[in-house]
Amino acid sequence: MCWRVGNDSHIQRAPHPPNMHVWGEALILDSFNLQGSYNQPLGMSSAQADTLFLDCTIQGLQVESSDTCTKCLSRVLSLLHPGASQAELPVEPAPSPGESAGLLWKVDLKVEDVNLFTLSSLVGASEVRLDTLTALGSAESCTVSVQGMALALVKNISEKMQPCCKAPAIRCPILKLSMLSFTYHSSIHSLEVQCGEGLTLLWSPPDHMYLYEHVLATLQCREMLQCTLGQWSAPSLPPERQAAEPESPSEPPSPAQGPPKRVLNLTLEMSSAKATAFVSEASYLSLVAERVSVSRHGSALHAYCPELAAGFDRHSIFSFKEVEVQLLPELEEMILHRSPFPTLRTLRNRVWAFSFASIVIELPYQYDFSRTLDEAVGVQKWLKSLHRRDRPPSPALPPDLLLKVQHFSWVFLDDVFEVKLRDNYELMKDESKESAKRLQLLDAKVAALRKQHGELLPARKIEELYASLERKNIEIYIQRSRRLYANMPMRKALLTWTLSSLELVALADESFHGVERVLEQMRDLDSVSPFPPEGLELVTQWCRMLKGSVKTFFVRIRDYPRYLFEIRAWQLSGRLIGTEQSGQACSRRRQLLKLGAPWGDAAVQRNMPPLKFYHDFRSEILQYTIVWGPCWDPAWTLIGQSVDLLTKASADPSPSLPWWDKSRLLFHGDWHLDIEQANLHQLATEDPYNTTENMHWEWSHLAFLWRPGQFVFKGDLDINVRTASKYDDCCFLHLPELCMTLDLQWLCHGNPHDHHSVVLRSPEFVPEVPVGQHHDSYRAFRSENLNLSIRMDLTRPGGELSQPRILLYSSTLRWMQNFWATWTSVTRPVCRGKLFSNMKPSRKKLGQHYKQLSYTALFPQLQVHYWASFAQQRGIQLECGQGHIFTRGTQRLIPQAGTVMRRLISEWSITQMVSDLSFVTVHLMASTCDESADHQLGSLVKKTHLLSLSSLTYQRHSNRTAEEELTMRDGADAFHTHQLQLVDLRASWTTTNRDIAFGLYDGYKKAAVLKRNLSTEALKGLKIDTQLQAKKLKRRLLSATLPPQRVTGTTSERGSSGGAYMLQKLIEETDKFVVFTEEESGASEQLCGIAACQTDDIFTRNCLVELVNCQMVLRGAETEGCVIVSAAKAQLLQCLHHPAWYGDTLKQKTSWTCLLDGMQYFATTESSPAEREDGQLWLEVKNIEEHRQRSLDSVQELMESGQAVGGMVSTTTDWNHPSEAQQTQQVQRIISRCSCRMYYISYSHDIDPELATQIKPPDAPAEQEKEDLLKKQEGAVDTFTLIHHDLEISTNPAQYAMILDIVNNLLLHVEPKRKEHSEKKQRVRFQLEISSNPEEQRSSILHLQEAVRQHVAQIRQLEKQMYSIMKSLQDDSKNENLLELNQKLQLQLSQEKANLQLESEELNILIRCFKDFQLQRANKMELRKQLEDVRVARRTEFYFAQARWRLTEEDGQLGIAELELQRFLYSKVPGPLGPHHLCIPISALQVVLRPQSSCQSGRQLALRIFSKVRPPVGGISIKEHFEVNVVPLTIQLTHQFFHRMMGFFFPGRNVEEEEVGDEEDKSKLVTTGMPVVKPRQLIVAEDSLGPGKGVAQGLNRTSGVRRSFRKAPEHPVDDIDKMKERAAMNNSFIYIKIPQVPLCVSYKGEKNSVDWGDLNLVLPCLEYHNNTWTWLDFAMAVKRDSRKALVAQVIKEKLRLKPAAGTEARGKLENKSDGTIQQQQQEEDEKARLLIGLSVGEKNPSKKSIFGRRK
Repeated sequence: MCWRVGNDSHIQRAPHPPNMHVWGEALILDSFNLQGSYNQPLGMSSAQADTLFLDCTIQGLQVESSDTCTKCLSRVLSLLHPGASQAELPVEPAPSPGESAGLLWKVDLKVEDVNLFTLSSLVGASEVRLDTLTALGSAESCTVSVQGMALALVKNISEKMQPCCKAPAIRCPILKLSMLSFTYHSSIHSLEVQCGEGLTLLWSPPDHMYLYEHVLATLQCREMLQCTLGQWSAPSLPPERQAAEPESPSEPPSPAQGPPKRVLNLTLEMSSAKATAFVSEASYLSLVAERVSVSRHGSALHAYCPELAAGFDRHSIFSFKEVEVQLLPELEEMILHRSPFPTLRTLRNRVWAFSFASIVIELPYQYDFSRTLDEAVGVQKWLKSLHRRDRPPSPALPPDLLLKVQHFSWVFLDDVFEVKLRDNYELMKDESKESAKRLQLLDAKVAALRKQHGELLPARKIEELYASLERKNIEIYIQRSRRLYANMPMRKALLTWTLSSLELVALADESFHGVERVLEQMRDLDSVSPFPPEGLELVTQWCRMLKGSVKTFFVRIRDYPRYLFEIRAWQLSGRLIGTEQSGQACSRRRQLLKLGAPWGDAAVQRNMPPLKFYHDFRSEILQYTIVWGPCWDPAWTLIGQSVDLLTKASADPSPSLPWWDKSRLLFHGDWHLDIEQANLHQLATEDPYNTTENMHWEWSHLAFLWRPGQFVFKGDLDINVRTASKYDDCCFLHLPELCMTLDLQWLCHGNPHDHHSVVLRSPEFVPEVPVGQHHDSYRAFRSENLNLSIRMDLTRPGGELSQPRILLYSSTLRWMQNFWATWTSVTRPVCRGKLFSNMKPSRKKLGQHYKQLSYTALFPQLQVHYWASFAQQRGIQLECGQGHIFTRGTQRLIPQAGTVMRRLISEWSITQMVSDLSFVTVHLMASTCDESADHQLGSLVKKTHLLSLSSLTYQRHSNRTAEEELTMRDGADAFHTHQLQLVDLRASWTTTNRDIAFGLYDGYKKAAVLKRNLSTEALKGLKIDTQLQAKKLKRRLLSATLPPQRVTGTTSERGSSGGAYMLQKLIEETDKFVVFTEEESGASEQLCGIAACQTDDIFTRNCLVELVNCQMVLRGAETEGCVIVSAAKAQLLQCLHHPAWYGDTLKQKTSWTCLLDGMQYFATTESSPAEREDGQLWLEVKNIEEHRQRSLDSVQELMESGQAVGGMVSTTTDWNHPSEAQQTQQVQRIISRCSCRMYYISYSHDIDPELATQIKPPDAPAEQEKEDLLKKQEGAVDTFTLIHHDLEISTNPAQYAMILDIVNNLLLHVEPKRKEHSEKKQRVRFQLEISSNPEEQRSSILHLQEAVRQHVAQIRQLEKQMYSIMKSLQDDSKNENLLELNQKLQLQLSQEKANLQLESEELNILIRCFKDFQLQRANKMELRKQLEDVRVARRTEFYFAQARWRLTEEDGQLGIAELELQRFLYSKVPGPLGPHHLCIPISALQVVLRPQSSCQSGRQLALRIFSKVRPPVGGISIKEHFEVNVVPLTIQLTHQFFHRMMGFFFPGRNVEEEEVGDEEDKSKLVTTGMPVVKPRQLIVAEDSLGPGKGVAQGLNRTSGVRRSFRKAPEHPVDDIDKMKERAAMNNSFIYIKIPQVPLCVSYKGEKNSVDWGDLNLVLPCLEYHNNTWTWLDFAMAVKRDSRKALVAQVIKEKLRLKPAAGTEARGKLENKSDGTIQQQQQEEDEKARLLIGLSVGEKNPSKKSIFGRRK
């Protein structure tokens, strides 16, 4: 049967061709067979129903639907029923329900080769092919099955016929499946659908439009037929409702049109399915499912799929296992989840429940996932606009969501090349070790063969063996490389994020459903952001109450052994809102969708504003761990590039936001975290696989709060150092109950919280901007900089005081230096540039975004421990009470010059710092155990007091401008950058403190020296450039032509010249007998230190240190008692002056000024052995403060002696208790209140480049001026000046000895090891002197460096071995083998450390001496060949205006003598030609020693010593010029006074019995200064000192001890030792001059001795040239020459009958009332004394009193 329609359908055609369809044939039926029977029971009363049986077979069915066919069919139907009324039509189906009730029927239908076509003149045709259709139905059930089904499109009809082939043979079908079965059970009203294997769906937007048009055409045909039949039916569904079911015309009529109240139960089973959706021509999405089952019972829906996979563009990205989806009307579990939230009003709701056994997401390396996803979203938006036009939102409450995932994994795949590169590196590293082992085995075999065969073994054979081994190594490496991934698969993960036992619940509720309620909740969560007054129009808005839990949360980078994030037992609950603002017309972008002809391109309007989230979460976490290090930064860069490919960048042309601004834009609200244990590990090495070296931040019971712009941490913080050594697990910072707040202030052009005002613009709506600028939609919101404020508060009001602790080791500090260097290293760019097609600008680091950083710390008390080593031999302990520390710093980014793009240089500067500490105490600690013992931390430790103070205040401010400086000068006090104030400072310096401090400093110095000597800079600069000498000469000539422009204050010519003027005056007065120098009325004004410390050129007042009521206790080593030095007020100022030109050099001057007011010195009068144990002696504050009004009502005040020198003052041993409450001893004031001024000026070449450019160079003079040599040195000389105005001193012998002991053993003490070091250094210098080729030492230095490096590496290796053993002992503490091995390693470690110290010291000495030797040789070359370059290194000046020293007896009250010095001046200028000056005015000596002329008192100098020193040569000091000048003196001495003075200065020494050798003994002295002394004299000398008389050994304790008193050397003395000994004792005097000195001597001896009166003597002028003497040789020479000259003068004076004219004149003035009788008596006495003196003194009369002792 064939039905053809169309214009030419009446034309006779050939028979229908087989397996072909001719367009225009509406119906083709090849064969039709129908059989059936109808049985009706007899009798109307029979209970049996009627039965109907039908069997139909159809073959070759073709149906075509088109407009022509519909019109034709409509015309035919209208002709068949021309007068059909509306009432007749519905009558036919009326008996059907009646029949169905009593009719039993069965239908069997089979249709083969079914082809259904829809034809359209616009879009071609569509074809549905059914190979076999079988229908078997009855009254109970109906089954329809289809075998071989396909849906295809014929887009272009170019032929008149279309082949009709089997379904599998159809090309490019849209839908294809092998089997489909429908089963309907009428009794239970259920439908079962089964789909066989091979369901394939291939979809694309153009195909969708074709199907859409065909469906519309089919629906139009249906409507036309309905209108023709005149049936009234409900309006047809809108076409968009039917587009989703393109195959609906082919489906058989479903029996589901039953009663509407009954719900159809549906069951769907699908073996396998694959759906592919093309979102563009090249991008598509794919979905593959296996064994899918879907069932619906009532309102419940259940779906299950064991395996589901989703792919993007040939990449399988999503993989789901055991997928189960349920839609339930209610769930009891959800009702329990709602109970913790009392604000929810909805009790029950529908639930979507999703359950997954596994979710795996794998993103390929450098795959642009965002592009495909964005195209898919665009297609979804297009479909929504196509089928859901103007659909109103549903008012119903959305269902709840329940998600359960057993295992979740997100993986970024790594670059295969990177993976293979790493694996190959590991293979090569392992293969190198294995090849080394093979080489050792071959060496052993070759050695055995040589031992067996001897010389018979040929060398060629050995070479062949080694060559074959090399070839074998190459073959093994190639084989291992090929089998690298045979046993173990290749690593492919760049980042792995895994979750286990994830459960997430999202609850919907009426209280936050709807736009208005969502906006209300949004305002509540984001209260800081200003809400737009015009309101918000939202496209997307939803609010859910979330509740979730995760068992484990892991994030791992590559195969690194540590997790990046490790979270365990995480529970989350809170509100979450998601909103998307409706964009304006300018905030919508057009996305084009290519549909092809005839539709063209479809435009989809995409909303540009992002989806924002508002949250209020509370979480509880059992363990939270973060691990990070700079070594992970390269991998993190690749991860960042992968994350960028997940989300598409905005179409707005503005620069992208950094992650911190993007987070502020998208996330708003609070987040509370309660963490039981939080850890942060900062990796400290460059090896990402290292697990032992890290800094561990450990939080306990952490409460974390994240608010907008603020982070708050509350908990107990411990910071540990993790290292593979015995310092592992060192908790160097313990902060209990810490509250740390981080406040973030974002600096923006607008409100940093106003994110609603951000309006994104499409590229076609971008406004015009000025030339050179770029449009920025985020301009008002984008942060320019960030101000970070960190506040650490340890104070708890009302609670117990916490005890923060800091524990530091020297090794810990060195480890922190390496840690800081690692973290501040510059990271290299990874996968950037043209080669990697990555030309994006580098992202700004958050560290460069900071503009200002402030830090505040508050603590109730603090304890700091520092140990020099793990053995805790020496350390420092600091304890302080309540403290406050605040600091603020700013960052400046400086661009680098040049055309190459470089990173900005970050420069931090501290603008302000304030610190307040109270009750600070510092102790030095030392262990009582042996230094070699490696004991534990709980060993016995002895603490000694170092210093303590009641309060410490420190302030640091930023530099002020010039205008502010002028205002500060005019009005208030001067401004200083650093200000430090110490109140009630109490310091103690004892021998114990000295030893500990020296030990700490020695350890630090050794570590620094070792680091310097092992660095690459150690051997740089050792070669001397021969051309450098000519350059120096040119510079000297230039400096000679340019005089130095002085920036110091203008002084007189004499004051500016200093020592040069004095030297010139001495040279001019060499022909005079008596030396008179210039007046010293303004001596303090002539000091160079004061002149250089002027304030008119100060650039910055840098430092000001103020001490209020400070005191210091000094204790010697050999004497009991102590000396207390106090000052009521002390100031230390440092100023930086403007740079200036000194000669041809621009230098920066720095001045230090120290002002001490109210200084006092106290000393104990008697020893108190218990005072060291009971406590330290301290002065009360009232005795230190400035002069105060005394309270005469106090008995204690009346007993004390006020402020006078020699008075007694009470002391205290407690900090807070006065002396009245304690029984403490008193101390005596030995120096009354005085003031002291100290000045230090230094010059350096370190000048700020900005300042240097502002200084103009000096103008060249018209003619070269001839300057004095020493005057030339005055330009820029480092100068130290000390000034004391008035000193009142009173001491007894014990106090004097105590002061000498303190000066020797505390102030001038030299560590014995340092002496030994100096001797070793000097020995090496002499070796270089006598060496023939000193350059050979360079190789020895290099070898020694390598040996020291090997020792360091060996020590690190031993520490790591001990670390691993200790870790093993934690598990098995009783393992004997491990304990024995640990002990052996400890001994080996101690030996290695000892060897390291010895070789490090030897290396340091060798490098230093080698450099000094080359420099010295270069200087010798300069002295021989070129002009002399005189440079002064340093100037030292001491000045005392007036000093009175009262010598007292043992009780400290009875006086012995008084010494007065006025205007004492000492000046020292060391350098190549540095002079020394010692000037004592005439008025300084009274009574016993005074000037002869009273008119000269106070006007001229009494004593002047000048010495010019050259650098030592061969260890021998060179004195080029040595001169002593003394004015005429009158000496009045008594024997009793002499003995009392000797007893004061040298107690315990027997003056009467001490002998001095005669002149004959002096002739035996050699230049080495070693006298020949008899053994008896040695014994007597030793006895004369007496046992236990340590007080006799003062400053000159060693000066009077001869060389014979030294012990015999323990080791043999070689030539170098002799050279050292001679060089240490000798001085080379080039020129010595002592002008003559007139003396007037009077002496009164004992009762029976001779007395002298007014003996006029003259010390002769002594000159010596080119002598190498010791100081003893020089003294003996002066004594010998003076004695020869004085003996003759004494004899001449005693034989003279009349006194000299000068003596007579003085006698007349002094004895005006005696008369002539007394003169005669005096002459008689002179004669008697002459006779007695001659008889007693014999050859040497003067030996009795002055130059010798009585025999």
